[in-house]
Amino acid sequence: MLDLVIRNGLVVDGGGGQPFAADVGIRDGIIVEVGSIAANAAEEIDARGHIVTPGFVDIHTHYDGQVIWDTHLRASSAHGVTTVVTGNCGVGFAPCRATDRERMYALMEGVEDIPEVVMAKGLSWEWESFPEYLDAIERRPHDIDVAAMLPHSPMRVYVMGERGSNREPATDDDMARMKDITREAMEAGALGFGTSRLILHRTREGSLIPSYDAGAMELNAIMAGIRESGCGVVQAVLNLGAGVDFDQEFGVFTDMVANAERPASYSLAQTWDAPHLWKRALELTEEANDKGLEVRAQVIGRPTGLLYGLDLSFHPFCRHPSYMEIADLPLVERVARMRTPQLRERILADAQRPDDDFPLLVLLNRFEWMFPMGDPPVYEPAPELSIAAQAQAQGRTPYEVAYDLLLEDDGHAIIFQAVANYVEGNLNVVREMLSNRHTLLGLGDGGAHYGVISDSSYPTFMLTYWGRDRKDSVLSVQEIVRKLAADPAHAVGLHDRGRIAVGYKADLNVIDFDKLRLEPPQVHHDLPAGGKRLMQGASGFRATIVSGVIIQRDGGPTDALPGRLVRGAQSVPA
Repeated sequence: MLDLVIRNGLVVDGGGGQPFAADVGIRDGIIVEVGSIAANAAEEIDARGHIVTPGFVDIHTHYDGQVIWDTHLRASSAHGVTTVVTGNCGVGFAPCRATDRERMYALMEGVEDIPEVVMAKGLSWEWESFPEYLDAIERRPHDIDVAAMLPHSPMRVYVMGERGSNREPATDDDMARMKDITREAMEAGALGFGTSRLILHRTREGSLIPSYDAGAMELNAIMAGIRESGCGVVQAVLNLGAGVDFDQEFGVFTDMVANAERPASYSLAQTWDAPHLWKRALELTEEANDKGLEVRAQVIGRPTGLLYGLDLSFHPFCRHPSYMEIADLPLVERVARMRTPQLRERILADAQRPDDDFPLLVLLNRFEWMFPMGDPPVYEPAPELSIAAQAQAQGRTPYEVAYDLLLEDDGHAIIFQAVANYVEGNLNVVREMLSNRHTLLGLGDGGAHYGVISDSSYPTFMLTYWGRDRKDSVLSVQEIVRKLAADPAHAVGLHDRGRIAVGYKADLNVIDFDKLRLEPPQVHHDLPAGGKRLMQGASGFRATIVSGVIIQRDGGPTDALPGRLVRGAQSVPA
C-alpha cells in the first residue's frame, strides 16, 4: 500500500529530459515508483492533462524572520516552491546578542524593507548563537522546507560590537572568532555563508552595512572556517555598475571561493548605468570555472522591478511636501483628497526636496522605466507604454500621467519600474543569461521588500511566459523545470530533491499548464503588528506536495505542515 499515487500525469522529471506519461508512487515521504503503478494508495491524484514536476527550490530568499513568526511561507509556496534558502546577502538575525537587536532591526529595515515594528513583534529571540537560531527554526513546523546560511553582517557585529557596525578592520582575535563561529555554524547545519559588498545595501539610517568593505584577511579567515568544516556554499552580492572595477571585485570573490574550496554563487543583472558589464561578469565566471572553481551567477528571468503605489512603500509623490501632509491618512481618505483639484495642483507643483538624500530618490522620477502593472501583470512591456512615452504622446507631464494612474482602482493601482535587465526594452538579454551554463535561477527575495518587490512569483512567470506565452525565443518546459528544481537544489548541495526518480524526496507539483496564470500583486495586512506585504497568487497549481504530504490544493493551502529545517547538504539517494 502506497501513501499517495499521482496517476496519468505528464512527468517533467527535473533532469531536462523529454516529458513522459507515468504514475508517481510515494511512501514515507519518498518517491518509490515511477511508471505504471498497479498498487493501491491511501490517496490518489488524477493528473490527467496536467504536468507533474519536482518541487521548486528557491535559493535566494530572506525568510530569516518569517520562519520564526509564520508557519506558511506563502509568498513562495503559492508558486510551487517546496524548499527555500535564507541568509542571503549576508543579512539576518543570528548570531545576535540582546544588546544588538536594534542594530539588526536597522540593518534589515534598510536592506530588506522589513518594518521594525514587524520584527519587534514577530521575532521571539529565543537564540543568541547561530546553532540556537537553527534550533528555533526547527521547533516551528512549516509548509515547506527551510535551509539557512550564516549571514556575515550579524556575525561581524556579534564578534566586534560597535566596531563591526562601523566597519572598522577586524583584529586577529576578531578573525579567529569569526572563523570559529563559521565552522561551528556549518557543523550545526548551516547550508553556507552569505555576504554583501553592494554599495546600495544600507541600514535604515543610510550607513553602509557592516560587511560592505570587509578586508581580504577577514574574508579568508571566514573561508578557512568553511574549508575546515568540509561543507557549505558561499553566496555573495558584488558591486556591479558604472565606476566599478569589476575585475578587481570579482577577484576578491574568487579568492574567497579558492580559500573555501566550496561551490559559490553571486547575483547578476544588467544595469542601466553599465549595460554591458554582465557580459564581462559571465566571461570571468567562465574563466573561474576553467581554473577549477565552482562559481555560478544567480539571475532572475524578468526585469528586476520595483512596485510603486499609494498603499505601498514608495511612489513618485511620496517625498512631495504636499503629499506628505496626507501620507498617514487611510487609503480611502487619501484617494478622496488627491482627487480634489486643489490638492492635485499642489502635489504636482511640488518639487522634490533638494536636500533630500533618500536612496530611492534618483529612481522615483525615472518615468521612462515605469509602466502600468496591468492584469495580468506584464513584465516585458513595450517601451511606448512607459509613463514617459505616454506623457509625450498625450502632451502632458509624466507626473500628471503617474498621478492619474495611481488613483485608478480606488488607489490600489500599481506602477512597475524595471530597474535592471531591461535596457533594450525587452528580455533578450535575460534570455541570453538564462541560457548560459554557469547561471542559476534565483533572486526572488521572498520574505523581504514587503512593500516594494514581489519577485518570489518568478517560478510561475518562468513557466507561463518563457514556457508558453512569449512570442519568440521560448524555452522548453523541461528546461525551465530543470532550472527551477534540480539545478538550484544541486548547486547548494541539496542532492536529495529536485528530481522525479525513485529514492528522491517526494516534493512535487501537479500543474494544469494550459490554465496556469500569474495574478497581479495585491497588498495583504497579515504581518505581525498588522504590517502589510505584497502577495502574488497563481492559478493552475492543482497540488503542491512536500515529503509526500499535500500542502496546497487548487491554489489554496491545506492544514498540513510537513516542512522541516534542512541541516546542511543532503546526499544523492542511493
